[in-house]
Amino acid sequence: MVRHDLINRIRDRLDELNRSERKVADVILADPSSATGMSIASLAQAASVSEPTVNRFCRNFDAKGYPDFKIQLAQSLAGGTPYVSQAVEPNDSAEAYTGKIFGATIAALDLARREVSPKRIDRVVDYLIQAKQIHFFGLGASGAVAQDAQHKFFRFNLPVTAYIDVLMQRMVASACHTGDVIVILSYTGRTRELVDIAALARENGAVVLGITAPGSPLSLQCTEVLEISAPEDTDHYMPMTSRMVQLALIDVLATGVTLRRGEDFLHHLKKIKDSLRDTRYPLGD
Repeated sequence: MVRHDLINRIRDRLDELNRSERKVADVILADPSSATGMSIASLAQAASVSEPTVNRFCRNFDAKGYPDFKIQLAQSLAGGTPYVSQAVEPNDSAEAYTGKIFGATIAALDLARREVSPKRIDRVVDYLIQAKQIHFFGLGASGAVAQDAQHKFFRFNLPVTAYIDVLMQRMVASACHTGDVIVILSYTGRTRELVDIAALARENGAVVLGITAPGSPLSLQCTEVLEISAPEDTDHYMPMTSRMVQLALIDVLATGVTLRRGEDFLHHLKKIKDSLRDTRYPLGD
């Protein structure tokens, strides 16, 4: 995990912090830029905690101490993530929340672009190319992405399905065998049912590919993982940034499979696209 994602990691781990450490996190996330200029005494006072609490908070995020933490925080700001930390507030104007949503989406996509491993992309494409059939699993917002993935991958002359019902996912996982590939999409990677389904599918010989949070329980059950960090305000407002990142990664994988098929395969894709020509009104009519 690269260092410039510190702000993301703080937001992702808020629920894991004790009350005092949460106060420190709240002060930092409220104004990360100002926090980089605070002394440890100033931050402790602003959070109404002791200086040892601040140091303990810093070590929880892999910093050697407060000075090292401030360096990582500055790197996080330089990496473009401050836009992501701007949560929508109840009194925001249309101009404010529009800017925040677009800013968060742009920042999340840029962060994912910089964090994604080309070597892992290659390995995932290898598995997809060799698959006898592919199943995409997702729940909630990720379910819509699973259906979009099916829409893209059916073009590759492979049996492709998308399941957004957890009972169907479990039954499919239990019926899998060698040669099957299951792609599981989950923003948090902490949904118990999906973690159990991933383990069940692998027990039956399937390759399980995850598009999920780094270090999550789901990621530990997958054959290969594309890690995503897309923090968002999920307490009150509909999550969206993670879905945009997932959609972009599905496009990346579909492009990778297309390129592996070679130029001769482009005729097949063109044939599918041309089949829709007569269903549309001509431009200008």
